[in-house]
This record gives sequence, C-alpha cells and structure tokens, in this order.
Amino acid sequence: MNFVDSLRTLFSKDKKFIFSLRNLLGFTPGNISVYKLAFRHRSAAVEHDSGIKLSNERLEYLGDAVLGTIIAEMLFKKYPYKEEGFLTEMRSRIVNREHLNRLALKLGIDQMMTGFIDPGAKTRSAYGDAFEALIGAVYLDKGFDCTRKLILSRIVKNHIHLDEIEESDNNFKSRLINWSQRERKKVEFEFLEEVDNGGKRLLRVRVMVDGVEMSRGEDFSKKRAEQIAAEKACISLGI
Repeated sequence: MNFVDSLRTLFSKDKKFIFSLRNLLGFTPGNISVYKLAFRHRSAAVEHDSGIKLSNERLEYLGDAVLGTIIAEMLFKKYPYKEEGFLTEMRSRIVNREHLNRLALKLGIDQMMTGFIDPGAKTRSAYGDAFEALIGAVYLDKGFDCTRKLILSRIVKNHIHLDEIEESDNNFKSRLINWSQRERKKVEFEFLEEVDNGGKRLLRVRVMVDGVEMSRGEDFSKKRAEQIAAEKACISLGI
C-alpha cells in the first residue's frame, strides 16, 4: 500500500472493512462498493430505483464462471496426461458447495457478511456463494490476471490440498450405482418437485432402491440434490 492509499484508508469510514479485505486478499481494494455487494446476502438486499433487489447473487454468477475457468486451467496444466473425466471430477470437487463453504469459513468470510443466514437451514450455501461473489468482485475491480494470481497464490497454494482431493471419494452417486450393480439392485433417482426459496428454485429428489424410497435430497442444483440424496442412502446402506 503506497502513502496515498494508506492516508485515504486511514480517514475512510470503511477503514475496518478495507483492512479486513487487504488482509484477506493481499492487496488494497479499489472499488469498495463492489466488495460490499459481494458480502450482501439476499436477506439484506437493497432495492434499486429500477426495482431490482441488489444482493451478491449476480456477482456470485460471475465469480462462479471466473473461478471455474482458473481452476480448469490449473488442473489442465498440472495433470497433462489425465483424461477429461478426471479433470472434470477434480474441478467439481474443488468448486462444490461443501468445499467452498468450508473454505469461506476458514477465510473468515462469514464474519464479513451482511444479512440473516438461518443457522438451521438445510442448504448452507451462503458462505460459498459469498466466496464466489468475492471472486467476481476482484475480477471487476482488478481484472483477470490479478484474480488468477489471488486464486492460485493465496487460495489454492495455502488452502486447497490437491493430493487429498484426488484421493478422496465423495461422489456418492457413483458409489451407490456401483454398489447396486454388485448387489444386483435397481437404483433410481426420481425428481419430486421444485419450490421457490427466496427467489431461487429449490429442487427435491429421492433415491429409490428396488422400488422403495431410501432417502431424499434438496438443493438449487439437481446434480447436487442427487448427491445429497445418494450420500444419505450410502450412510443408510453402510457403503
């Protein structure tokens, strides 16, 4: 931070927020308003003159795309002889909601958010969503190269252990299907319903084993809802 930036920060009403961001990101943010938006949960959305409610959801969309691109490039270079399926699975494990939520809590993002997040909610994606929104904010404020450096040098290097992720087996749907083939059981994933949840589509599915309901799952993504249901079924079946 140069002298002018230090002086500006010292007398800013957002001094505490700016220092927190600097500690988190490793650089002084420029456009403070976009970072504030990144941490604004939809429960604290502010209505714009156009009638649109402003929260971190649009930044989340952008950050998701930027993060996915950078992680995909990193994996492509790190594993030059691995097939597409392996790369896709690794990227999925890195950017899935559970992993991003744990990462966000480790980074202290939960302490920077505004709005009410129900601690008893079944789907706790708010912190992972805010992390993606933060990536979107950095991209808008500093550009792609800076965002890439942040993700690779501060996030992946310090907080993401690729060897452990590679060795983990958290694809519960595949595990369940493999079990069903060994045991000659019929496993089906059935879509139940779609409900509104704060303006988002919450999807509910269930797992049927030989025509008997084994478990249910719900998420904003059908793929993730199936994984949740499959995990519950694996636990029940002891596999």
